[in-house]
Amino acid sequence: MTTAVSLNHADNLLQLQNVTKAYGRAAKQFIAIRDVNLKLRRGEFVCLVGPSGCGKSTLLRIVTGLNTVTSGAVLYRGLPLHGVNPYATIVFQTFALFPWLTVQKNVEIALKARRVPPAERTARAVKLIDTVGLNGFESAYPRELSGGMRQKVGFARAMAVGPELLCLDEPFSALDVLSAEALRGELMELWLNKSIPIQAILMVTHNIEEAILMADRIVVMGKNPGRIVAEIAITLRHPRHRKDSAFQAMVDRVYTAVAGETKSEKETLGTAPGKPGEKRMLPDVRLEALAGLLERLSEENGRLDLYRMGGELTLELDDLLPIVEAGELLGFLTVQSGDLLLSPPGQAYAEASILARKEIIAGRVLRLPVIAWIYETLLRDDNKRVDRHYFYDKLQDDFGDLTEKLLDIAIRWGRQAELFAYNGDTSELFLES
Repeated sequence: MTTAVSLNHADNLLQLQNVTKAYGRAAKQFIAIRDVNLKLRRGEFVCLVGPSGCGKSTLLRIVTGLNTVTSGAVLYRGLPLHGVNPYATIVFQTFALFPWLTVQKNVEIALKARRVPPAERTARAVKLIDTVGLNGFESAYPRELSGGMRQKVGFARAMAVGPELLCLDEPFSALDVLSAEALRGELMELWLNKSIPIQAILMVTHNIEEAILMADRIVVMGKNPGRIVAEIAITLRHPRHRKDSAFQAMVDRVYTAVAGETKSEKETLGTAPGKPGEKRMLPDVRLEALAGLLERLSEENGRLDLYRMGGELTLELDDLLPIVEAGELLGFLTVQSGDLLLSPPGQAYAEASILARKEIIAGRVLRLPVIAWIYETLLRDDNKRVDRHYFYDKLQDDFGDLTEKLLDIAIRWGRQAELFAYNGDTSELFLES
């Protein structure tokens, strides 16, 4: 059984036109998403996937009216959206229930905010609680419920106001594996059987398998800045099974779109502060995690499917991609058609002794413009010591709110490569004699 998706433009429930969202001012402005164009039709279940920091949740908040756009337009039913979208509701990854209210009162509160009469509130809440399978728990408090049950209350509350568009921000990520699987199945049953009045669903997820299990279409986003890089229609019939060859092929296709292809060295590395060109954020990973990935690749003769790698290491997309990005930045691996390929420097590192690895990693880390700039600044200083705030001030124009995080990562990588040291008490970076 599948949901029917009409191609008639009149069926467009939501349309984003060249939407850009920026934070900050002028030179210190951070572009979260840029020039996003997206349509969502009635009867359609769409998933947004992509690496951390690509603006998935920002986009969801724009759709619901919780965030405003810097430029571009959001159209709902063909009309410009201003303020909170009265036809949409959102379920977050955290349960966001009021602990002092019962299940029924938590569901009713959304109706109370819309001034629905008490008798009608009670009737609608009880019916929805029954719909999501929580009948008998109307008088229970959130502390008495499992994680999956609490999220069901969140779904019931979201649907209480009769929304046309249901937005889900990683709604299963806070649950254990079995609870998430059960709740996914129950939501799909309600959706496919049209047991809920929702006309369309837009869901953010970092789990590619989850997206393929549920969605009619997957929108893949890239970062720096956040943008749409691909849209993939999922034509598999429901119910879908992970072990089917067609399902596996679709997973590979989506992983390939998310990971992309390794860019040229200039595009990958970016430029140093004060110099023209793209400024690249460093991935927030520890280099020892990259070492484990390189060793695994070496054992597989230098090539391994990215999806298979994630499964074997039990890593979610948001955990695996930063490690891969670090490997690309250091020139240890490349990504090609969804496969990881070990480079000669990566092979040398995987086979090297502990001491040899330190020398290799120091040389590779110095390829990164930000870390090379920090190292050269320390070399030029008479005392070989520079206050952290100096680097922070120089980086802030380019990285804005991300400056603190970038500097923390750069210091950690520099210390791990033994290029420089850091004294947390004095907030100084220095070269050891």
